[in-house]
Amino acid sequence: MVSIPAQSPAQPPAQSRPQPQHAASDATHDVTNQAPPLAPYDASDDAALLEGLRREGAGWAEDGIRRLGARAGSVEAQEWGELANRYEPVLRTHDRYGHRVDEVDFHPSWHHLMRTAVAEGLAGAPWADQRPGAHVARTAGGLVWGHTEAGHGCPTSMTYAAVPALRAQPDLTKVYEPLLTSREYDPELRVPTEKPGLLAGMGMTEKQGGSDVRTNTTAATPTGEPGVYTLRGHKWFTSAPMCDVFLVLAQAPGGLSCFLVPRVLPDGTRNTFRVQRLKDKLGNRSNASSEPEFDRTVAWLVGPEGRGVKTIIEMVNCTRLDCVMASATLMRKSLVEAGHHARHRSAFGARLAEQPLMRNVLADLALESEAATTLALRLAGAADRAVRGDAGERAFRRIATAVGKYWVTKRGPAFTAEALECLGGNGYVEDSGMPRHYREAPLLSIWEGSGNVNALDVLRALSREPDSAEALFTELALARGADARLDTAVAALKDQLAETDQTGARRLVERMALALQGALLVRHAPHPVADAFCASRLGGDWGHAFGTLPAGAGLDAILERALPGLN
Repeated sequence: MVSIPAQSPAQPPAQSRPQPQHAASDATHDVTNQAPPLAPYDASDDAALLEGLRREGAGWAEDGIRRLGARAGSVEAQEWGELANRYEPVLRTHDRYGHRVDEVDFHPSWHHLMRTAVAEGLAGAPWADQRPGAHVARTAGGLVWGHTEAGHGCPTSMTYAAVPALRAQPDLTKVYEPLLTSREYDPELRVPTEKPGLLAGMGMTEKQGGSDVRTNTTAATPTGEPGVYTLRGHKWFTSAPMCDVFLVLAQAPGGLSCFLVPRVLPDGTRNTFRVQRLKDKLGNRSNASSEPEFDRTVAWLVGPEGRGVKTIIEMVNCTRLDCVMASATLMRKSLVEAGHHARHRSAFGARLAEQPLMRNVLADLALESEAATTLALRLAGAADRAVRGDAGERAFRRIATAVGKYWVTKRGPAFTAEALECLGGNGYVEDSGMPRHYREAPLLSIWEGSGNVNALDVLRALSREPDSAEALFTELALARGADARLDTAVAALKDQLAETDQTGARRLVERMALALQGALLVRHAPHPVADAFCASRLGGDWGHAFGTLPAGAGLDAILERALPGLN
């Protein structure tokens, strides 16, 4: 050890060194006109969310949602979100001795976020909850806990979605569903049946096809033991590779099939799940997305051979709902940040929140946010009632979830960009948190099928499942006569249905989404909110950017509802 003398020759004598300046008058400047930290705040302080929670049958969960909202907005939880994204997951392919381990190391904040999410029922828990509204309560929980950060919502979403798909194989369901619906988080890789709770991932897409999973080349070979196969191939986007089990699509002798792949086999040995690399993504940095390689990897058949796509359809519906939920959450979080800044920042002689043009921008964003939140909760209500046997809600869910997924996720990037701009240069720096929201927003439109995939899926539903269109128009009819602009839009939509081919699919789905959002707001939101939405989104009295609401829009009422105390 080298000791340093008390007075190093390289240092000047203490009395000759520059002394710190203590007097305030000697400072170059004082920090003024900056917004204070937002946290702590209550992420559940959202009238549209709480009203939707009650309306869709989960009022019993309100106390828990309020408690979770306060925790999400706490200084501690907000810091977890920031740290989980600053210190990204790291892949370890081998241990120090050269053994293949294929593990991903996360910052402790990731585990804090995951532990809370699972304990609060945001993973598979609703499938074990017999109370009506359990799936609505989960969506509302995601809408508030997502204020922390978005990446850890991926493994909770996949776990939620895996349960109904796994039910295609009763013997596997009996073993794994109680663990997938558990509220216990255990991040260690161990024999699944020896753990208190499990997480599920999915491996669907491959290099050559992406969303076109029928082009998959991963091969599944029967072992001779009933239901047991070995896989050989490579997957292109498999998020959360540290999950315990994965639903994987592969080509069996009978065609594309669904399989359950455990990371650890029942005898305690590691299954072959070679993580080739982690994706270097635009956003969603806290969540590890990987390219795994299978080589004689043990897998168990889920559902019949050749029916892989049909087996995972219910899973797709669940993850699409979560894309709507996550986009709505990003919108609300970004709006809260923008409103907080405007409340405290002054420019040109007045607070930003008092300036008419900024009020128009914030009110326009508030309309978009409420419409997204209201639709997300309506879709969650449809999902909850559908799984309980309501055929009408099942038909409505089929088409409305695809419509909502297309539109709400498309609105996210433009929304977060505008909210970021409300903070000006302050919003463009990383420590504001706004760049993270902006980078996250495009993912939700890509995940579980890009815009074109969802738009074409709507056309498919219209042609093959006519009861879905009937269910949609039954829903729209509940608002008939309440607003002339909405009535005109619905009539035009009916005419357009008979004329649309693939080239017009996006235009059709956009109009369906706006009509559905308008109908929900006309029925459930205060008049100023519904009126401004119908005037701008349906009546055409709107520009091409946020902040272009018409003269006479009830900005004060809209803002007081969305951001209480801003006026």
